[in-house]
Amino acid sequence: MPSASSAISDSGRPVPSSLWRDSDFRRLWVGQTASQLGEHTGLVVLPLFAVLTLNASATQLGVLRAVGQAPILLLALFVGAWVDRWRTRTVMVLTDVGRTLALGAAAVAGLFGWLGLPTLFVTAFAVGALSVFFDVAYQASLVRLVQRDQLVQGNSALEGSRSAAQIGGPALGGALASLLSAPIAAASSALFFALSFLSIRRIRRVESNPERLERPSWVWRRIHEGLRFVVRDTALRTVCLASAAFQFSFAAVMTVYLLFLPRELHLSGTAVGLALAATGPGALLGSVLAARLPNRFGYGPVLVAAAALGDGAFLCVPALHGPPAVTVPALVAVNFVFGVGGQLVNVAVMAVRQTVTPDGMQGRAAATITFVGMGLSPLGSLFGGFLAQEWGLRTSLLATAGGMLLSPAVMALSPLARLGRTLPAAQNAPLTAGRSEVHESGSRPSGDVE
Repeated sequence: MPSASSAISDSGRPVPSSLWRDSDFRRLWVGQTASQLGEHTGLVVLPLFAVLTLNASATQLGVLRAVGQAPILLLALFVGAWVDRWRTRTVMVLTDVGRTLALGAAAVAGLFGWLGLPTLFVTAFAVGALSVFFDVAYQASLVRLVQRDQLVQGNSALEGSRSAAQIGGPALGGALASLLSAPIAAASSALFFALSFLSIRRIRRVESNPERLERPSWVWRRIHEGLRFVVRDTALRTVCLASAAFQFSFAAVMTVYLLFLPRELHLSGTAVGLALAATGPGALLGSVLAARLPNRFGYGPVLVAAAALGDGAFLCVPALHGPPAVTVPALVAVNFVFGVGGQLVNVAVMAVRQTVTPDGMQGRAAATITFVGMGLSPLGSLFGGFLAQEWGLRTSLLATAGGMLLSPAVMALSPLARLGRTLPAAQNAPLTAGRSEVHESGSRPSGDVE
């Protein structure tokens, strides 16, 4: 690999020795971090808005949460096809504006008493839909912004932010709704999206327009191309199956887990928050390790070992008994290990996906994997609730935690487990209307074949 002083990007711009010295990457990272904080803060603020301001029932609250999650199932595949045909910076900026306006309008309406549940449902769906666009776009944007050998470093930073936001966002949203009014908390979430907009719009590097064909293919055809590309690639097919197994089981685990901690272990809300928050520091450590371990031990061994260690840690939880002085430190340790393992898997899997996927297929590949994996989360939550009611909390927690081990098992039995310290090259993208999608520089990205 050339030195930092001699490395040249496809656009002719020198590649810095560290991504943190690249001002455009820093702007993407700041914007993505702010966006993730706004998204995960809103996941708590909107339900609290319904409960505290509108006195929503449990059924109405469940519907609100389902409406906010529905865009993943309904839109992810369409978004992937759409993002591949537009500049990702444009997509991210427009979605930030949309989410800022949606939450800001809801906050103003709430302050004046004009907001009812039907309008809140529309707000939740709009924010969820725009978040799907943003999340697919920022993943595709990284590939267009940095060199392929910088993807692990870039993904480590972005995934670290996302994981930290998943932990800190709900805690921040709960604190804002408790200390301030729910409408003010909603306005605070809108500010995060405004900050993301201000940062991302300052990215100076100009993306080439993704190739527009003289005869644009139908959206369904582009979606089919994305599905076919993922299914035909062994690594991506394995990632899809492992993600689906994990997301379904994890959603079931969390449903039971959030009942188990207060009812079986008799923990206070503060203790529950402390235990869950331990995932954040673990994820940050996992991000640091993800930039080093694959280059030393190989991507396959790191993926399988990290998934088995992180997911397997939850098998210890059903055995916990005793006072909070005993159970809380144990739960902190479990969640910390889970955070480390989960983040290692997230960063390594994203690097594999981005490396084997040509630029013109990045959005559709990301959306397909998101659709297959995250789309099963609502079903997993329902399944966990059913088990908790029928089998009891300890038994159902043990069963669902055991189900999480299906994910490392799928990876261990596939060629993905044999990936070494170099990643395979990108495959050819499917033909569209008689022509092949190419890298923005006019040639396909190259890479070392394992």
